[in-house]
Amino acid sequence: MIAPTVPDRRVIAPISLDELVASAELLTRVDRKYLLPASLLPEVLDRLPADTRALEIDGRRDFSYRSLYFDNDRLDCFRGAAHRRRRRFKVRLRTYLDSATRFLEIKTRGSRGQTIKTRSAYEGKGPDHVTALAELLSAAGIDADSRAFRPVLSTDYRRHTLFLPSTGSRVTVDSDLRWELPDGPSIRLPDHVIVETKSSGSASEMDRVLRQLHHRPCSISKYATGLAALRPELPANRWHPVLRRHFPS
Repeated sequence: MIAPTVPDRRVIAPISLDELVASAELLTRVDRKYLLPASLLPEVLDRLPADTRALEIDGRRDFSYRSLYFDNDRLDCFRGAAHRRRRRFKVRLRTYLDSATRFLEIKTRGSRGQTIKTRSAYEGKGPDHVTALAELLSAAGIDADSRAFRPVLSTDYRRHTLFLPSTGSRVTVDSDLRWELPDGPSIRLPDHVIVETKSSGSASEMDRVLRQLHHRPCSISKYATGLAALRPELPANRWHPVLRRHFPS
């Protein structure tokens, strides 16, 4: 777990949520993901530029997230990721546990490989997601029957968010990673963090720091990789290196 004060060797100045959204909302962006040992994080953070800022809300810098992923019986969202289909997408209900705020979200891929997020605030319960999801699928330009989608995987983690002003980039650091199937089996990675850089295109300072430390972006999806780890009968060639190296067998 990342301490609210950030486990590095200097003080990182805060940024408010409103300032972060105004500076780097990045609903259309290029994502790069890294799976790192949590023990490496202090050195990584210590190498970032002096003007790096950390999201702070009510004096806190780490926040609890839960994502509930939806798919149909054919697991089209999962298989789209596994086979790198051009029109792949994922559907999730994201809950910010500290504020009890929820958003229904669809993530798609742009023509140049960008991640495009379409989202709407969600206050429904249970099957109410069907109507809200139908509207969101339409807004995202996806022809799919919202009634066919059901919960298939949940993820829980704690998130720390950084802003890198010189490139207008955001960095998220997710720790205490946990995945769970609806019927109960779960898996945890307590000694790892997922670092994700989100930029308009060019590499961020975080990408350069990780490159200097000989870390490269890896193929990992919280939804697809987590589901493959818990359901080994599914096609997972794309994630075999990550699963073999980092996930418990």
